[in-house]
Amino acid sequence: MKVVKPETVGLDATVLQNIREYLDETYVKQGKYVGTMTLVSRKGEVAYLDSLGMMDRENKRPMQEDTIFRIYSMSKAITSIAIMQLLEKSKFRLDDPVHWYIPSWKNLRVYQSGIYPNFLTTKPKRHMTIRDLLSHMSGLTYDFMYRTNVDAAYRKTKVQQSETLQEFVDTLSTIPLEFSPGDKWNYSVATDVLGHLVEVFSGMNLEDYFIKYIFKPLEMPDTSFSCPEDKLNRLASLYEHNPKGDPNLLEIPFLNTKMPSGGGGLFSTMNDYHNFCYMLLNQGEFKGKRLIGRKTLELMTANHLPNNQDLTEMSESAFSETPYAGVGFGLGFSVMLDPAKSQSLSDIGEFGWGGAASTVFFINPKEDMFVIFLTQLLPSSTYQVRRELRSLIYSALKPT
Repeated sequence: MKVVKPETVGLDATVLQNIREYLDETYVKQGKYVGTMTLVSRKGEVAYLDSLGMMDRENKRPMQEDTIFRIYSMSKAITSIAIMQLLEKSKFRLDDPVHWYIPSWKNLRVYQSGIYPNFLTTKPKRHMTIRDLLSHMSGLTYDFMYRTNVDAAYRKTKVQQSETLQEFVDTLSTIPLEFSPGDKWNYSVATDVLGHLVEVFSGMNLEDYFIKYIFKPLEMPDTSFSCPEDKLNRLASLYEHNPKGDPNLLEIPFLNTKMPSGGGGLFSTMNDYHNFCYMLLNQGEFKGKRLIGRKTLELMTANHLPNNQDLTEMSESAFSETPYAGVGFGLGFSVMLDPAKSQSLSDIGEFGWGGAASTVFFINPKEDMFVIFLTQLLPSSTYQVRRELRSLIYSALKPT
């Protein structure tokens, strides 16, 4: 990947070196992260690209530019773009009830009390819409929340280990919602449901759709729902935080399912995800190819929480891939509403998301820049590196 001198795009090279020094001294040499890769792009050019440590500690393989990472929930942005491409073809409308396209969901109920399978439920105030899925206001949840009897039912039914997306949505139809759609924000399997709807609307399986309409146009050859055998030597090892010492190697990839998980199943590389972020910052276009419309992206990166609230006011979740204060949510992305309230260097309108293995991307249209940070440590809540990166990177912007 070509890297330009930072000064040519309005960044201070000396200040940018603080990124390497900080990550190396604070995380890599301390054994907190086995290896990291960081990219900063501004004005269409990569101004900073640096790797530290190992992609595989046990075999002493250094981090490489073509290392393949499990990006987990950074898959959600790709799935959200896919479903909105189909909106642009008028395959559906955002306020369409989900049960129009998933008939088994017509009689979804809302949890009141009880333990699976003996629930007391009520009728929702209104039907769930496709916008509810995109904005995480659907009433769905995740099995790892460990907060309610509903997420316990996800674990009991093993819904997130389904063989196919059809089996997945059919099992979900038997479990009540956490709340009536639109009432609250709750991080959930909603994007996996959107992956199923991509298949319904396109008549293609999800990975084939991604390849034809996103990966090939964006030149993302290493992004897929599995890591092929001939690329395994490029796959970074996955680690889990160990409070008593160095991170533990995980032999079995976390969250992997047989079904194509649009919410968390993709593998990718820095180069591939760079091309995806470049397209988002460039208003939907990549090398003269338009993947999605400018107005569609504007809608996706607006705050869709009622009355312009932030996540502190709307959230039901115990966990998310973003801070809550000063941050709203659009259609597939977190959206910065108030940098002062979030207590982090940023701009109104910055959008992005992260993944379970501590990866993150954020895009700042005002500054014409984006940042990608890749590593492989579970869970993502272990360290505050995402806020620290904003301080390290935004401080390198030169005076205008």
